[in-house]
Order: sequence, then structure tokens, then C-alpha cells
Amino acid sequence: MTVTADRTTAPRTLTLDALGRLESEAIHIMREVAGEFDRPVILFSGGKDSTVLLHLAVKAFWPAPVPFPLLHVDTGHNFDEVIEFRDRVVARYGLRLVVARVQDWIDDGRLAERPDGTRNPLQTVPLLDTIGEHRFDAVFGGGRRDEERARAKERIFSLRNAFGQWEPRRQRPELWNLYNGRHRPGEHVRVFPLSNWTELDVWRYIAREDIELPSIYYAHEREVYLRDGMWLTAGPWGGPREGETVERRTVRYRTVGDGSCTGAVASTASTLDEVIAEVGASRLTERGATRADDRLSEAAMEDRKREGYF
Repeated sequence: MTVTADRTTAPRTLTLDALGRLESEAIHIMREVAGEFDRPVILFSGGKDSTVLLHLAVKAFWPAPVPFPLLHVDTGHNFDEVIEFRDRVVARYGLRLVVARVQDWIDDGRLAERPDGTRNPLQTVPLLDTIGEHRFDAVFGGGRRDEERARAKERIFSLRNAFGQWEPRRQRPELWNLYNGRHRPGEHVRVFPLSNWTELDVWRYIAREDIELPSIYYAHEREVYLRDGMWLTAGPWGGPREGETVERRTVRYRTVGDGSCTGAVASTASTLDEVIAEVGASRLTERGATRADDRLSEAAMEDRKREGYF
């Protein structure tokens, strides 16, 4: 955080730069949640946004430990590098990790595999079931308003009804950084401390704070095949299909998620400075460029959010 003293006034005042203001806002939100709610939890996938979220939580409550557990909805179709990173970070900070495995819901019949092989839409039921089982009343997520139009509609404190559903008409005004966390029994609130950040802000903050990320965020050689303009990795989720050829390419991931619908981009950006330059020149958000699940319809994300998705 860059802090400068303004010596032209008395008493002395401090001025924060843009990243410092974003960090201060996020830390304020986290402390508000700690004061208002009984059982908060942080959604943590090992991706860049949830890793920044955890970094902010560590700073918010230092030198005390982070007072919230982490929750990961594991599709079983995650990239190995990301799961290894997730477990290493949890061990480093001595955190409690709750894992909701989609495979468990498939095995006992509560969910069925989709014909297309993707498990990303199957995350909602395990998420809501786990929230209910552990009685989590506030759920931190790394969503940002610049990612997608449905996320741009959502407040920082986003009320979910007893079925975990998002109702846009029940969104509350948030004036003067005052957040309303009131909810009825069975309801919970999704909390988005990074709402006002952009992808570029996230990367600049990662560089400033020297935050470690999974290696797949940086350019590396990988066997991939092209589908709908995205480079996908072959895995247990299926593919390549007939007519799709596996090639060895230099790529990186801008976002991580279910391997069946999360694509890489052709890139030679192997350092933080190169990634920041690449993101700054891009005209597509990471979801718009690399998430096939958002291309199903104009309202794909909003439909999923209404059902209880992140």
C-alpha cells in the first residue's frame, strides 16, 4: 500500500493510492462481516480472485488468524496445479477447508452427469447443501462487477433467500459504505469485497503484494485443442471431439474453473509485468474470453445466479 503524508494541512492526513483505497474498502467489508455475522465462510478455489480475497483476510485480522473457514466446491474436473496450490495455501495458514465434492452428490443420486460432460452447472446444489449443513450465514466470494453483466447488478452484500436464490428486486441500497446484513433464518448473504476491482486491479495488487498463484496463470507449454475459439485441455471431462486436434501450444489461463468449460489463451506472458501488460491491452474480460458456460445464452450467468450459483 502506498501511503503519503499530506504536510499542507494540520492535523496530518494520509492519502491512499487507488489500490490502497480498494484494499482498505475490502478490509473494511471483511471486518463488517466479522462483526455482523455468526458463521461466515470464504469461497476458495485456488484461483487468482479467491487467493487475493484470502490475502486480504489475512491482512484484515493480522496478527490473529483468519476467523473464517474456507469452502471449495470441487467439481472433480479441476486442474491438478490448482488443487495442489489450494492445499499448500491451506496448510501454510493453518486454515480449515470444507470441500463439497460434486462426485459425492453424483454417487448418491442427488445429481446426474450432464450429456456434455461439464460439471460447472452442477456446483449449485452442493454449494447450497453445504451452506445449509454448516449454517453459514455469510459467504465471501471473489466476484467482480467488471466480469459479467449479471455480476455488475449485484450489491456487495447480496441477500439470498431460504432456497439460496438471488432475487434482484430484493437488492438493498448501499449508501456511504453502510451494509445491511439482516436476514431471516435460513437465508444467507453473499459478500463480494472485490466488487469494485477490475481484472487489471487484481493483477497489479498481486504484483504489489507479491502474491503466489498457481503456475497455469503464466505462459507454459500445454497440450490443448481448439473449440469455439478457446484452447481446452483434454481430461476426465471428455474431449477432444471428432475433428478436434490436440496440439502443443504456449498458453496461459486468465481464470480457473471446471476444466470442461475453462479455456486457455495463446500467450507468451510468463512474468507478472508481462501479464499486466497483456491484461491492460485486452478488450475482453477473462470470463468473456475463456468461459464457455457464459456463452450458452445472453442471460446464462444471471439464470445460474437466480438458482443459487456464486
